[in-house]
This record gives sequence, structure tokens and C-alpha cells, in this order.
Amino acid sequence: MQSKPMIKICGLSTPETVDAAIEAGATHIGLVHVEPSPRHVGLDQAKELRGHIKARAKVVLLLSNADAQTTGMALDAIRPDIVQFHGRETPEWTGLIREKVGVEVWKALGLRNAGTLERSAQYVGKVDRFLFDAPAPKKDDALPGGNGETFRWDLLHGHTHQVPWALAGGLTPDNVAEAIRSTGAEMVDTSSGVESAPGVKDVDLIRAFCKAALEA
Repeated sequence: MQSKPMIKICGLSTPETVDAAIEAGATHIGLVHVEPSPRHVGLDQAKELRGHIKARAKVVLLLSNADAQTTGMALDAIRPDIVQFHGRETPEWTGLIREKVGVEVWKALGLRNAGTLERSAQYVGKVDRFLFDAPAPKKDDALPGGNGETFRWDLLHGHTHQVPWALAGGLTPDNVAEAIRSTGAEMVDTSSGVESAPGVKDVDLIRAFCKAALEA
């Protein structure tokens, strides 16, 4: 029987929503440092939130196509447990950060088709976890994640996972239990699925999501 899934609530920006997530059972808190995103937190704010979280949950710093300077400054300021790369980062880059910085490294992959799973093999040994997400919309101003879109979960059926993985993409309190049962996900990740407006987390939705995931 599968143990209870790990839960990541991403894009938090206030102590109140952080506390609600942890109290509801979230194991990972995501801090988004991506300026176009409505969930973006600056380094000072992220550092304060990191201090507020302490060791109550794992802190995940989300970056997307950040240059070396931005990456270094964010890692130094926030000192996350994990850095999640959500852009076009190469296996060489993720592997370098993993080796030199000594943090756990995740790579988000927009799962468009079976070919995405085949191409993910190039990251094996360069990351500690894959985050399978809905592919970003094909438009210039599209955000890399947090778009509220699901993808075909059946793409994961029968796939032999070579590294640990998490499921994201349009997960809500209403569909997370079905997603876990369908895919066998050991970790689920939500952002827009627990918001009342873009970037505005709803503590009741956070609690409902965690409850549904833990009872799946």
C-alpha cells in the first residue's frame, strides 16, 4: 500500500498561508523567484519567509531561465533545501548546481507527449527529482507553470521512472485524489489550484487540497 503522498504548495508569499499549508500537512513550500509571475517574491521577502518556515517543511526555490548571477544571489539569500528549475535549463547546468552548491535539484518538465519522457533521460544523474507539469502554452508571455492546466496523466502509465518524481499541472482539491490514484504519484504539487485569484492563496483551498491528497 502506498504511503501518504508528499505535498508541495507552491507560490506562497505570506506567513499566514505558509502556516496554513504546513498545518494542513504540506511537506514542501515553494517560493517563486520569477519576476513575470504573479507569485514572484523578491529576495528580501523570500528570505523572511524562509526564516519563518525554519525546519517545519522543505523550502523549494523556483527559478526559470535565471542567469548565473541571479541564481547565485537567490541561493545565497534564501538558502533553500531544494532548487526547482522550471525553464529551459540544460542537464549540464542542473548537474553543475547539484554538484557545486550541494542542494537538491529538481527539473520541471512540461509533459506534452511520450517524447518528453524519452528526452527526460538526459537529466538522469543531473537532478534529484522530476516535476511533471502541463506544458506551457505556446505564446510569448506564457508562464512556465501555475497556468491551471492539466495534462494527460495516462502518459505516465507504465513508465519506468529512473529518478523520484512529482505530479503538477492543474491540480485542485477536486481532482488531486483522482490524479494520485491514476498515476501513483509519490508527491503532488499545486499553485493556482489553491488560489482565489492569480497569486492570491486561499487557506481554505489549501486545507482542502491537503486533506484530499492525504486521504487519496
